[in-house]
Order: sequence, then C-alpha cells, then structure tokens
Amino acid sequence: MSTIAIAGASGKLGGATLSALLAHNLIPASSIIALTSSHPGSSTFATLAATAPGLQVRHASFEDPASFEQALAGVDRFFLVSTPHVQLDYDRLVQEGDGDGKKKWVEVPDGEGRERHHRVAVDAAVKAGVRCICYSSLAFAYDPQRKAGKSTSKAGVMRAHLRTEAYLARLRDEGRLENVTVIREGLYAESWPLYLGYFAPDGADDRREVLLAGDGKVSWTAIRDLGIASAVVLTAPSGEFGNRLFYLSTRARTAKNLAEIAGLVGAARGREVGVRVVGRREHERYYVEERGLDAAAVRWWAGTYEALEEGECEVDDGMLEELLGRVGVKPEGVEEVVRRMVKG
Repeated sequence: MSTIAIAGASGKLGGATLSALLAHNLIPASSIIALTSSHPGSSTFATLAATAPGLQVRHASFEDPASFEQALAGVDRFFLVSTPHVQLDYDRLVQEGDGDGKKKWVEVPDGEGRERHHRVAVDAAVKAGVRCICYSSLAFAYDPQRKAGKSTSKAGVMRAHLRTEAYLARLRDEGRLENVTVIREGLYAESWPLYLGYFAPDGADDRREVLLAGDGKVSWTAIRDLGIASAVVLTAPSGEFGNRLFYLSTRARTAKNLAEIAGLVGAARGREVGVRVVGRREHERYYVEERGLDAAAVRWWAGTYEALEEGECEVDDGMLEELLGRVGVKPEGVEEVVRRMVKG
C-alpha cells in the first residue's frame, strides 16, 4: 500500500482531499500523512491528528526545507498543494535606472514568487526519495480552440503555477523524479467573491453594480468535488495518471461569466447586482483610489480578467465528471454554492 502525503492538509483543497480519501475509503488512514505548517501542540495540529485513528500528522514548512525533507520520509506519493501566499507573486515597484525619482512596476523574477515555496517542497521530496509528485496547478491557460492546455497565460495568478510546472518537468526529464502529475484544478466555485470585485457575500456589500476589467466564462468547480477527484487520482494505479497534465473542471456547457454570477448573487440576496466592464486601467484606479485596496495586489489580479476574456477558464473536459462518477458523486453546481454563501 502506497503512503500518500498531503501538503496543506488543514487548508481548503488539502483538507477536502484528505476528507475524500477517508470518507470514500480510498486508502487506510494509516497510509496517509497530513502535512501542516503548524507545530505539534497547536490547535491545528491537534485537530488534524483527531481526524481519523492511525492518521499521521507531520510539521512541514516552506520556510524550513529540512522540515519538509523529514516530513516526506517514507512517502511514495506526495500531493503538493500550492501555497496560498499570493503576495509573493505581486509585481514590484522599483526605481528606474536614470535616477530621476520615477518608479516602474516589474514582474517578480523567476524563483522569487510562490514557485520558491513549491521548489522547497519538490527538492525535499527528491532528497527524501519520493517517487511520485502530484501538483495542484490552476485551471487557467486552457485553449478553447485546441481544447488543451498551454504554457502561457494572461493571468498573474497563473505565473507561479506555470513556473512550478516547468520545474517539475525539468526534474523529471533529468531523471530526478520518476513520476509527475499536474492537475490544473478548476477555479473554486467558492472563490466567486474575489472575481466579482472582492464582493462580500455576508450581506455587508451594498453595491448594485460591480466594476470589472473584463468578463468571460468560467467552469466554476466546488472545492468538495476537487478534493474527491484529486483523491481518486492519488489512489489510482501509478500508470493511469503518471506524467500527465490535465484539467479538473465542470464542463464548459455549465460555465458562467461574472455577469451571470452577479445575477445569481442578486437573486439570492433579493437585491439586484450587475456588472459593468470598464477595462483594466479604470479597474485598477477604482479599486485602489475609491475602494482603498493595495495597488500591487490589484495590479497583479487585474490580468485575470484578460485571461477570462481569452477563454482560459472555459474548460471543456469531462475528466472531473468521470472521476467523481467512480465514487458515485455528481458535481455541485455554482448555483448551489452561491445560494449557500450569500446572505440577504
């Protein structure tokens, strides 16, 4: 029986995957190692340890490579869930070379964004002798024309994922990793507030119109479903998903753009919400100057809407449905997720 380690086991996707492995009896708890940045003695560590008899919990921090190597000892398959520390990816405002006081935004260099954390975990896995790494990438960079993934994206949020994918491929090609699986996990259905202009679903947001840089279809996918499908992948025979890159998203026929999401929100709270597309420059000005958000964060996020307009998130792939079907589950629609999250 293979031993599976899950990074970020107390987080959203990591936690959903851990829950699915146990709930669907895909692997004994004694063969699962839940990794957490929390230390023994913390409430998070204790909660994970109480999840199921026999479950192992180990401390692993992206800031401490040795902790990751120790935590991955004896592991066969490692599910590397991407770090949520997106601030590492923000463009930087630097002094221009002529010294006249002007500054300009520059892209964070390769190796200094979130991929730095991911490489710590990957390198530790190599040193620990892990045979298979499964990485949770993100479901941007879909090409609607070719119905396949590509290696470029308009979205800043995808940059660290593409760099991590490339790093994993290089180590595999060099023979340092035996088996690499890249799952471009669908955009969380639960993340619609972020895409809808940082909308507050708790009823505190009184906007009737949301200004956005752009709009496009998204194959929104519930975190529960991503956890189940990821768990099925992790416990499948090694040859089925090894050395593959694929998407896990609801089908394109169910995709909804942000204007449609706003309509669902309005219906759920009993007050109409609309979307007005204003372009990237006005989007950035509005959210920084009028809503007081951090300029670096807004600038980094704004490219997301260009990616949506390019169709990068309108994924036409049946893999999610097929994997959920193996355990008798049907995908949860974004309509249900919105209704569950919104308060009138």
